[in-house]
Amino acid sequence: MENIKPEKRIVDFIKKHHVLTLATKSENELWCANCFYVYDEEENSLIFTSDIDTRHVSEALKNNFVAGSIVLETSVIGKIQGIQFQGNFVKPENKKLKTAKTHYLLRFPFATLMNTTLWVVELTYIKMTDNRLGFGKKLIWKKS
Repeated sequence: MENIKPEKRIVDFIKKHHVLTLATKSENELWCANCFYVYDEEENSLIFTSDIDTRHVSEALKNNFVAGSIVLETSVIGKIQGIQFQGNFVKPENKKLKTAKTHYLLRFPFATLMNTTLWVVELTYIKMTDNRLGFGKKLIWKKS
């Protein structure tokens, strides 16, 4: 059975933004990091760069189930929007690496000057809050 992609409102929100917060866990400690990302709609994944020796990458390599969020900053309650996500942290290889790199460099051309590693979060669950649809309105997507 083919996996159904998230609905357009979720996809549009993710594509509109460019900073995610990634949460990782190691032993009994939690950690968060903020990263520039690009969304690969075809693969339903978030692509970002980070050095291999960072705490969040080190922890995600040990426990690849990660969570995170992408939010719209606003103080207007009626405009609150954001997503919380879960997914699998992977290092893309071969064809997926080439595709990920192309996506990332199209959005962030300055990254060609950086010596860093590409990473992918393959999304498995998304919960979007969108108060424009009604206070506390949630849209849920789960990988089948």
